Amino acid sequence: MRGFISEIRIVIFGLLSRKGRSFLTILGIVIGVAGVIIIIALGAGAQSLVLSQISKLGTNLIGVLPGKSNETGPPAVLFGIIVTTLTNQDVEAILDPKRIPHIVAASGYVRGPGTVVWRNQNIDTNFLGTQASYPNVQNAELETGRYFDEREEKSAANVMILGNDVKEELFGQSDPVGQAVKIKNIPFTIIGTMKKQGSVAFQNMDDQVFIPLLVGQQQLLGIKYLQAIRAKVDNSENVARTIDEVKTLLRERHRIQNGQDEDFDVRNLADAIKLLTSITDALTLFLTLMAAISLLVGGIGIMNIMLVTVAERTREIGLRKAVGATKSKIRNQFLMESGFMTMLGGIVGIIVGAIVSYLVALLARFMGYEWTFYISPFSVILAIGVSILTGVVFGLYPSFKAAKLNPIDALRYE
Repeated sequence: MRGFISEIRIVIFGLLSRKGRSFLTILGIVIGVAGVIIIIALGAGAQSLVLSQISKLGTNLIGVLPGKSNETGPPAVLFGIIVTTLTNQDVEAILDPKRIPHIVAASGYVRGPGTVVWRNQNIDTNFLGTQASYPNVQNAELETGRYFDEREEKSAANVMILGNDVKEELFGQSDPVGQAVKIKNIPFTIIGTMKKQGSVAFQNMDDQVFIPLLVGQQQLLGIKYLQAIRAKVDNSENVARTIDEVKTLLRERHRIQNGQDEDFDVRNLADAIKLLTSITDALTLFLTLMAAISLLVGGIGIMNIMLVTVAERTREIGLRKAVGATKSKIRNQFLMESGFMTMLGGIVGIIVGAIVSYLVALLARFMGYEWTFYISPFSVILAIGVSILTGVVFGLYPSFKAAKLNPIDALRYE
């Protein structure tokens, strides 16, 4: 025990006698370990953000998008080509309980930019053209007033519901219900305001206004097609069956023959979550490997420093051998030095990485995102293990070189 403690003292004394060099050597390990911790933590945080954004829509929601579908990603849309394959009649067909019994609500969607003008004030925002069933599909709640009904939807009434941010910016604390506003010189009467919803699927649901679908299509965009359809299924267990039924129905309506590609894409949130999880996992793994390269660079730096140290301490090694130090003690001394530096660098790197990851999480939450701060035990074990292994592996050659020195030649070394 005493021998081990004395060797530890020798190691610490050797490192302290070269403070600047030891600091720079440890710094390389600190950067590498901190990089691994930060990247894995950011990957976990980003994954939690993505999943929370998607999950807000509900696990029993399916989406229909225009365009040719594929197995690994979103619908393929060619640059400069607008896909017009979805229609209002498709929504009506999807709502037929005889064909698709488990859908309880569905709505078509169109979206576009617009400036809402009220008196001498205006705000640039987005309008969302939907159907009367939108609150049921999206689980959206009203703060004041009401949503438009089916009669207003089908008659293309010029009515509007304000998102929370739009309401606050234009009207402050006053009630806007009954006020008249304009978009593109088209007058609208405000009939309600939405409760604050925050960001859902990376869209700020509060910075938009809601209008009847036909108004958005005919008066503001001048189109007859839909940009998307969303449908709510009665139970998440029936989602897969419902997707197949929707595909079959739309293939019949769009006259798509067997063997032909579909001109639409039907997906549920489980597919989206699975796809996004695999993407974030792969990205995190790739970036972690990139960060691990810095550990390799740090290990090479340690080997280089240890070789220089062996050359500088040749007379010391010769003297220790002359008074009885064995090859194994000399070897262990230099191995302990490299291992101690990398272990210290690993501990400091974990602390630095955790602090930086926590600050990033705080910043993300301040910006309104649901970012989870999570330091994986695996990342800590990986960082410590790899850093110590790096010190041992890259310290082996210098330590064996030191152990093989002839004591007489070492004492004569200048």
